[in-house]
Amino acid sequence: MKKIFLLIIAAVFAVSASDKTPQQAYIEKYADIAVREMYRTGVPASITLAQGMVESGCGRSSLATEGNNHFGIKCHNGWTGKTIYKDDDTRNECFRAYRSAEQSFQDHSDFLRYRDRYSFLFSYEVTDYKSWAYGLKKAGYATDPAYAKKLIKTIEDNNLWKYDTVKLEDREDTMVIPGTPQQLEAVTVINQDTCDEKYNFSLCRPIYEKNGVPFVYSADGETYASIAASFRLFRKELLRFNDLKDSEPLAPGTIVYLQAKKNKAAKGLDKIIVDEDNITLRSICQRFAVKESAVRRLNSLPADYVPKEGDTILLRKQKKSK
Repeated sequence: MKKIFLLIIAAVFAVSASDKTPQQAYIEKYADIAVREMYRTGVPASITLAQGMVESGCGRSSLATEGNNHFGIKCHNGWTGKTIYKDDDTRNECFRAYRSAEQSFQDHSDFLRYRDRYSFLFSYEVTDYKSWAYGLKKAGYATDPAYAKKLIKTIEDNNLWKYDTVKLEDREDTMVIPGTPQQLEAVTVINQDTCDEKYNFSLCRPIYEKNGVPFVYSADGETYASIAASFRLFRKELLRFNDLKDSEPLAPGTIVYLQAKKNKAAKGLDKIIVDEDNITLRSICQRFAVKESAVRRLNSLPADYVPKEGDTILLRKQKKSK
């Protein structure tokens, strides 16, 4: 009797599993990896998932099943790992092979992060999947002229965009600086005692956090470019994190954020009343670790808005009174 019951349960689960589309099954299996890679390198999870689905046929291509290659990455110069040969643009081309699908996801993130022709992608917001999709096509990731549209359709048909705003392990206090191994928790300072003094700007300098966003205080002689290089970020990427389009002189003690600021200020900081002239909206946003674009939208501010004494600027959406 027990054996019959177990067979019935197994049959129910088999039917349930078969009800899932290949897209659903792929997303459920790899979404967590894509989100972790987004926090590690800054590549949007939606883009990673969409590329994996398009390139591997939702994990069913021979490259994926035989070589765990979900992104169609070819060997290229410098690849010393395992290989697999398949016909593509030409016959019998060399593709990378991996021990696991997770290794393929990691290599895909690093492939985009550390190759110069893709560096401009990291000046886009992580939620701007359309710019990423068209940027990948522009950079030559695929020869298919409809590649960007296929990625966007895959993202929108499967609501992959929602993974670009998922908190890592659903914890607000877990922050990972793209390109570095450090994990930060609220009000954490990384100890300098073990720093090697031969470096001008050490990677283990104190890192602080405001509104859940890690930052450093600039030192004398530093520039946005040098700080970006210290943390293995792109200069334009760091400028975007700090609401800048171009570099400007960096005074010692300036807050420089290492990740994108939030769309709203911390709880309890609903608004600010400007009590002095000659203050900029960007300086207010830097003070509270909020994106200037988000504050402009929330307050319906024009592009040429300049704060004046007495102005009230909302930093969080106001709750409607009952």
